[in-house]
Amino acid sequence: MRTVRTQYEALRDDIGELQTRRPLPNQTLQQIDPFLFLNHHGPQIYPPHNRGLPFGPHPHRGFETVTFIIEGSLMHRDTAGHESIIRAGGVQWMTAGRGLEHAELSPPEFLRDGGPLEILQLWINLPARLKMTEPRYIGLQRDEIPMRDGAGIIAGEWDGIEGPVASLTGVQMMTIELSAGRELQLSAPRARNVFLYVVRGEVSIAGSPARAFHLVDMNDDGDAFPIRAASSAIVLFGHAEPLREPVVSYGPFVMNTEEEIDAAIRDYQSGRFR
Repeated sequence: MRTVRTQYEALRDDIGELQTRRPLPNQTLQQIDPFLFLNHHGPQIYPPHNRGLPFGPHPHRGFETVTFIIEGSLMHRDTAGHESIIRAGGVQWMTAGRGLEHAELSPPEFLRDGGPLEILQLWINLPARLKMTEPRYIGLQRDEIPMRDGAGIIAGEWDGIEGPVASLTGVQMMTIELSAGRELQLSAPRARNVFLYVVRGEVSIAGSPARAFHLVDMNDDGDAFPIRAASSAIVLFGHAEPLREPVVSYGPFVMNTEEEIDAAIRDYQSGRFR
């Protein structure tokens, strides 16, 4: 069985009125290769006639974003022509690749009525050979994500069920929703890095207690581990083969060299992210 190496509490880093916690990167850990970054927005209640999310048009290149809508809703638009509104329980998977500009905003009814909001966004690095791949996007509502024993399979295969996202790099990604007392055995093959974040509740992971807003870093010393819920809980779980490549980032661009970052900036400024 895999064992827990350590845990990291998410650091509070609000964006205006949007409550935000960031477990990765943190003061000790820069990445869990290829998992680069996680922002946890909310949970909070927005009043009627609010200004909504602050993520207007902005560019990306060189990686993928996976956005989990726990509560509320999220409207996506990008320069590759993708557009959708995803609601609670749904997921957005965007491959920025060679570059696009997108906006992640609250839809009109949320601006009008307000309500609960909790959204997480995970950045997954792309290898050098795929940095300039064509952008793509898939938006999944909750009922489009296959479930088995509390596990929502988004990408990869688990217990004979294939997720609807065909990851370019073989990433396994799931959401785990457990009621108090439930236990699951999760596979995590050796030589793959595990991403594990407790969104809500309290759980025991390989015998180690972990609670909400904590990133759990696992050792590479087994092929599986149990997770048991001490209370109703939501957990993000994934694993992937590490890229073991240089990471050079500048804001919304993640490349392998400084020269590639400079090229990304020039391309964006000259209107090539279209």
